Amino acid sequence: MSYVTILVADDGEVRTITLNRPERRNAMTPEMQVELIAAMEEAAVSSCRVVVLRGAGDAFCSGLDLAALQGMEDKSAAEHTADVERIGRLFRTLYELPKPTIAAVHGAAIAGGTGLATICDFTLAVPAAKFGYTEVSIGFVPALVSAFLALQVGDKRARDLLLTGRLFDAAEAHRLGLVNEVVSPDALEERVRALAQVLAANSPESLAATKRLLAAQNRVWLDAAIAQAMEANARARETADFREGIRSFLEKRKPVWAKER
Repeated sequence: MSYVTILVADDGEVRTITLNRPERRNAMTPEMQVELIAAMEEAAVSSCRVVVLRGAGDAFCSGLDLAALQGMEDKSAAEHTADVERIGRLFRTLYELPKPTIAAVHGAAIAGGTGLATICDFTLAVPAAKFGYTEVSIGFVPALVSAFLALQVGDKRARDLLLTGRLFDAAEAHRLGLVNEVVSPDALEERVRALAQVLAANSPESLAATKRLLAAQNRVWLDAAIAQAMEANARARETADFREGIRSFLEKRKPVWAKER
């Protein structure tokens, strides 16, 4: 399959999927989400043994491309639901991919970008990498990422990150358990390669079975959490704060929330 917003390349047993919108700091569009799902589904049935996820340019992924949301107010409830379901499918496909996944984070990974980076089995980041669930600062609800975040760090820490919307660095992400290793920029490529080789040397059937087991152990809880998250996300897209958040972002001004008017 040919792709427009991502690059897919094989190096021996390692397949690298690169988010390739550097001019937009690899912000996600619906097209990119569809392509990422397709690329991961292709990887799942291919002969590759490990999947590496990275971003082109100076960022890993800056989250959802809000410029692509300019027509959001004209969308129907069904269209909003379809958008949310696509994002949910993207995160779930990544989480349940039968091949080990490594995120190589060399720059900002914000909002949905934090989700992509930290849902991978292994997340390696340079010290200057930035993370954050910033949705509440622009009238969004960090619904879908919240399910995976709570699973990883627990309720109390998830509330801190989701409700403040603050940015945090790789060192804190490592302390929280969202990043496996903090690696110097000049060593990141080699460390990713070395980890991929360790994983590729293991039994592919055992790796796939282990990933299926881990996913199955969390499936009941995650099914319910994601269903609730999709409903909350779709509902939030119909609010005045959501519309104001998009407008203020595009107009490069501070938002004025409904209760402040």
